[in-house]
Amino acid sequence: MKSTRAIRIITSLSLGVVLVSAISWLGLGQVSGAIDRIDAFGSLQSRPDKPNKALNYLLVGADTREGLTKEQRKLLRVGSTKTAAGSRSDTMLLVHISKSRDKATIISIPRDSLVTIPEHPSSSDKTKIVPAAKGKINAAFAFGGPPLLIQTIENESGVRIDHYIEIGFAGFAGMVDALGGIEVCTKKDINDPGSHLVLPAGIHTLNGIESLKYVRTRDFDGMGDLGRMQRQQQFMGAVLRKVTSTGVLLNPIKLVNFFNAAIATVKTDAQLNESDLLTLAKQMKNLSPSKMRTLTIPLGNVNARVPGLGSVVTWDPVLAPELFNRLREDLPLIDEVTPSPSASSSTKLMTTVIDKFKTRTADESPCGALK
Repeated sequence: MKSTRAIRIITSLSLGVVLVSAISWLGLGQVSGAIDRIDAFGSLQSRPDKPNKALNYLLVGADTREGLTKEQRKLLRVGSTKTAAGSRSDTMLLVHISKSRDKATIISIPRDSLVTIPEHPSSSDKTKIVPAAKGKINAAFAFGGPPLLIQTIENESGVRIDHYIEIGFAGFAGMVDALGGIEVCTKKDINDPGSHLVLPAGIHTLNGIESLKYVRTRDFDGMGDLGRMQRQQQFMGAVLRKVTSTGVLLNPIKLVNFFNAAIATVKTDAQLNESDLLTLAKQMKNLSPSKMRTLTIPLGNVNARVPGLGSVVTWDPVLAPELFNRLREDLPLIDEVTPSPSASSSTKLMTTVIDKFKTRTADESPCGALK
């Protein structure tokens, strides 16, 4: 059921700004608990080169109810941990942090993206090898967890993943509540039987559970997963606006609460350590909402049909490779073109901004139109 296949969105802005800033402000001694480490990279080989010091994080929303109270599960209308056995992920974000640490890009990866899943051990019999085959990208996570998902994305994009972060329901809800709720705007009434969200048109401040419903809703506007991803991107922008405009970064109590909520169900790759996060926090002091861009991988056919797979999403054969190349080389996603002046002209030439990837900045109005 759709209600039990809820979309988890990692507030990756918080991981890039609030979470690491919390560490730098507080020191690790004031944070209770410990982040769960996993072998996300396994024995991956033949990985893409790393041409510069830019960082690429893969952030995944995992279908886990661990940490949710009985009342929270009731409000979300999801089952217990036992009824949700198995690893599933419908939300994947590629977060690129520039080598100068003053810009960040968050890219949504549609869960039904058609990719080639590399050969891997069978999930039911590890002695058997499943050959490489076409499949939906979320199947890579189900079949082989983080290592197979990372390998799939690296093979498709040529972008090397530096770190992996995974979060469940409870961590997400707790982070939102620790921030005092997040403001969203909907231009249409929402009454979604899949997410069980009922929300009239207008501006609302949502708590953690309401935010979970909001970022997973998909069945009210006819846009399906694409509309949902764009609302998720707007939500992330709202998170960054909240933490940079209300003094959250300067409030030790809020930071401790936020960080403790974040680590409730967070898992990271074993190579991501405290000193890495502390260094990143210090380096990212110049990151602002205007320097954070969100987008979806450029798409080709959003309803392609593949025998045995059903409806899939294909990537644009020209723009998607160009996007990945810019990420690899840490190049701007927005082009600014100024015409060459003529010898006889004294007119001031206007610069044209070309945004071929249809990005959105985090400082845009929450009521901005979806693209």
